Amino acid sequence: MTSKRLDPARTALLFFDMLNGHVKKNDPATKARYAPVIAAAVRLLEAARRAGVVVMHAAADHRPDNATSAHLVTDTDNRVRPLAPGAPRERKPVVAAGTWEAQVIDELKAQPQDYMIPKFRWSAFHQTYLDLALRNRNIDTLVIAGGSTDVGVASTAYAARDMDYNLVIVSDACTSPEEDNHRQFMKRIFPRMARVRTAAQVLGMLAG
Repeated sequence: MTSKRLDPARTALLFFDMLNGHVKKNDPATKARYAPVIAAAVRLLEAARRAGVVVMHAAADHRPDNATSAHLVTDTDNRVRPLAPGAPRERKPVVAAGTWEAQVIDELKAQPQDYMIPKFRWSAFHQTYLDLALRNRNIDTLVIAGGSTDVGVASTAYAARDMDYNLVIVSDACTSPEEDNHRQFMKRIFPRMARVRTAAQVLGMLAG
């Protein structure tokens, strides 16, 4: 592997939370934000399949009663909206296991050879079999796409970096409701631990 090329045999493509419950919300802002991200992700998936790159889907898999979700004392919710003192905890997860919301979007439909990585925290590595699956196939490079950039993608990238995986973050195949956070991570944070590339550039790296 070089900075300009990816070795398909040593690379995995990880889609993070590209699920109906996150991507297919029935509001115009979400649809508009995800449309170019889905298009870029589809190009990545097609190129990965042509090159024989392993495809993985990290997917929230919470219990319907929210008993496997994190319940922490914080100042705000995930969208940085202040929480009132003593506010009750959320009783329903955004995505519950076994529901339509928990399924990978049709545009990236998983195939039998793909890896589904059920997860219960932001990081796709936390108490999952992701590291085991990667090391079992001698994969040392992870290409990450999905959302949210500043939440699950960032948490997974930090964990991968500390486990000595090479990283490629696909800038136009990631997204966040907070666009300024997305830009900050792509310009100032991820370049310290990864190569930040567009989908078109990643396709070139696979073809190179």
